[in-house]
Amino acid sequence: MTGDSSTFEWSDLDRRAVDVIRALAMDAVEEAGSGHPGTAMSLAPAAYLLFQRFLRHDPTDPSWPGRDRFVLSCGHSSLTLYIQLYLSGYPLTLDELKALRKWGSLTPGHPEHGHTAGVETTTGPLGQGIANAVGMAMAARRERGLFDPDADPGASPFDHTIWAICSDGDIEEGISHEASALAGHQRLGNLVVLYDDNHISIEDDTAIALSEDVRARYAAYGWDVHHVDWTEGGDYHENVEALAAAMEAARAETSRPSFIALRTIIGWPAPNKQNTGKIHGAALGADEVAATKRVLGLDPGKTFDVPADVLAHARQVADRGRALRAEWTKAFKAWRQDNPERAAEFDRLAERRLPDGWTKALPEFEPGKELATRAASGQILNALAPVLPELWGGSADLAESNNTTMKGEPSFIPEEFQTKEFPGHRYGRTLHFGVREHAMGAILNGIALHGGTRPYGGTFLVFSDYMRPAVRLAALMKLPVTYVWTHDSIGLGEDGPTHQPVEHLWALRAIPGLDVVRPADANETAVAWRTILQHTDRPAGLCLTRQKVPTVERGNGLASAEGTAKGGYVLAEAEVDGGRPHVILIATGSEVQLALEAREILEAEGTPTRVVSMPCVEWFEAQDESYKQQVLPPAVRARVSVEAGVALGWRGYVGDAGESVSLEHFGASADYRTLFQQFGLTAERVVAAAKASLIKAHAEGAGRGETTGN
Repeated sequence: MTGDSSTFEWSDLDRRAVDVIRALAMDAVEEAGSGHPGTAMSLAPAAYLLFQRFLRHDPTDPSWPGRDRFVLSCGHSSLTLYIQLYLSGYPLTLDELKALRKWGSLTPGHPEHGHTAGVETTTGPLGQGIANAVGMAMAARRERGLFDPDADPGASPFDHTIWAICSDGDIEEGISHEASALAGHQRLGNLVVLYDDNHISIEDDTAIALSEDVRARYAAYGWDVHHVDWTEGGDYHENVEALAAAMEAARAETSRPSFIALRTIIGWPAPNKQNTGKIHGAALGADEVAATKRVLGLDPGKTFDVPADVLAHARQVADRGRALRAEWTKAFKAWRQDNPERAAEFDRLAERRLPDGWTKALPEFEPGKELATRAASGQILNALAPVLPELWGGSADLAESNNTTMKGEPSFIPEEFQTKEFPGHRYGRTLHFGVREHAMGAILNGIALHGGTRPYGGTFLVFSDYMRPAVRLAALMKLPVTYVWTHDSIGLGEDGPTHQPVEHLWALRAIPGLDVVRPADANETAVAWRTILQHTDRPAGLCLTRQKVPTVERGNGLASAEGTAKGGYVLAEAEVDGGRPHVILIATGSEVQLALEAREILEAEGTPTRVVSMPCVEWFEAQDESYKQQVLPPAVRARVSVEAGVALGWRGYVGDAGESVSLEHFGASADYRTLFQQFGLTAERVVAAAKASLIKAHAEGAGRGETTGN
């Protein structure tokens, strides 16, 4: 656990433990009938070395705040992690290894955060884990800056290392470039990545698609690069001592991230399938398993065989972990005693508890004044900065457009890279992701997974496509990440169809567990931010306008913006005919103003019209049925949805008699007023749709003409 390679020992029990790991990997995949045994077999010595000697962890307390974090970026090799959790004494039994990939087990095909103790993040889509690890390293540095900035290097209870294992597939995915380049720029000396350089993927030899010099690439990023080659000299020799020396040197390097390229042979020592694509993602088969066990000196007739002395030896790591945790706890208590205010804040952040009275900081916006919701969001962030130190974030090079920079807050950047526009330091608050939307999404996930802080990140809504895989994983892991997606419709104007989102709102609403919030005005934006921050179990995307929109004059028949928290609410009630609505207009974002204008016309013509503002479908669906029926009475079949995007899901709200004022095609380059006019996003078009819906709903008097008199 100390990792001191000068006194390195690798006993016979260690060697036997590694062989047991290989056998368990083969047996588990055979039992499941599918899986990825090869990498788990060849990485057995490296993973065992890491968990036994280098990783600071306590299997009896998987959530210990002072622990190192481990990320298995190549999540397909889930057994690499599961077997170490079992051998180390985490609450994962041998029976769970037997149940690999089966219903209800703690060993799903890819590791899942929150499902299995000791799994720090959900991995599987390649490259995501590398970026998660970068986010964790950034969060660890920010946390140290919040609570113990003046401690000497390595002397703070907030100092720990982020370890990750990645594969050729991770390296090939573009997100690995984005995240790794940023990690090098950020000088993340608390990050160590072990690269399993085995030259094999599902399509066999990676030479078919990969020829770059990966080590040179990471050196160019500014990483500390190490190389350990177990194939050196032509014979395969698992030189664990050399790997231990590289790990020790990497951990000792605190001025930049470290990258260890480990040349392995996948599936070693399977006599017939090693070093082939066949062993990457499929069971070996009974004959090859038996042959491999014979090579290892194991009984081919036994499965899931773990000798008692091997298990007892491996589980001594728990004793070392408890000792390290006790040592850390002593230092942590001393820190708490010396820093009572910071300690109280640490406790609050650890519990994801918001401070008393924090909502008083939220601004109220002047009715009648025109303000883009992106600008309102920026003012809200500025107001929250002093009361929510855990909240931090930035943009993928669009800070001025996204309004994501908290005024006066330093940038999170090594001092040598601060600029005139963005001064800062290593413990700063404003994040700069560069033009790296995908990495931004996955880094935000890593920050949230690390714990202690609450991240947000901004870009244009259309570029949510670049970050969608990371957004999906945030929803899967129930992470409180906030996306500030601005320029939310054709309303962004002259940049044209490449930048104008059309299908994005409903594409994002299709992700289970993601809250998509499109506020109508500045005050809805304030309530939206408040509601998002009160949720700690899900991500949310704020979809905000570039163009100015009127701040609704509430009162005098227009409801408070507080209804935003329920996702949908009656903004304006019908007035004529006793106030019983004959038609309901459902709108979001900048189109709410069109619905209000259309209502005035319809009411003047004698049609009782209700306007429902629906900033968040997900929040609305979470309300009880009685509330939803109050807002959208089933008896009122004449309905119109109004949103500057594809109608898609609105059809479920407007029903068979309903109409949708939408955009079923791409936009164009022009000012936003022209675009709305040319594409029929007008109050007059909403009125026409309402009349058409009234006819389809067979409303009394709908469609009746007037006599000309002759």
